Amino acid sequence: MSGFGRMIELAPRNSEPSSVLGVQPIAMGAVALLLIVFGVGSIALWRSYTGNAPESDRVVATRQLQARTAQVSEALVEKTKGLETTQQESIDQLQEVQDQLQTMRRQVAAQQADTKKLTDQIAALTEAVESLRQSFASSQTSDPAAEPSPRKRSDTTRTTHRRRGRSHG
Repeated sequence: MSGFGRMIELAPRNSEPSSVLGVQPIAMGAVALLLIVFGVGSIALWRSYTGNAPESDRVVATRQLQARTAQVSEALVEKTKGLETTQQESIDQLQEVQDQLQTMRRQVAAQQADTKKLTDQIAALTEAVESLRQSFASSQTSDPAAEPSPRKRSDTTRTTHRRRGRSHG
């Protein structure tokens, strides 16, 4: 213990510099606290005196932004509803045009069917008339004596004209 018996004291136990240092941090903290309180108080006084508070400006700006956003949203909703209405009207008009087109197609198809039927009937009548002509022509060539003489015709025609004249006059 000869080497350990001697201890070197780094700081004396009853020295005055340690008591001064113990009081000094408290005084410095008190001064700093007073400066902070004075600064906050002066800022509060300045804001209340000038009426310029950044928080209230921010609140007003936020409210204005919210109001503009609401107006824009309402305008978009109205425009969207207008577009939906216009789109529905266009769809309805398109449906009506499609219905009219379908009706016209049916009418055209019916007219084409009628035209085909009439064309077939005309062709049948034409064939019937042709067969009658051929039949009449073949009967005239086979029976030449059956034709009346031209004088008989004119006598018959004169008699018919005389009778008509007497009955009318």
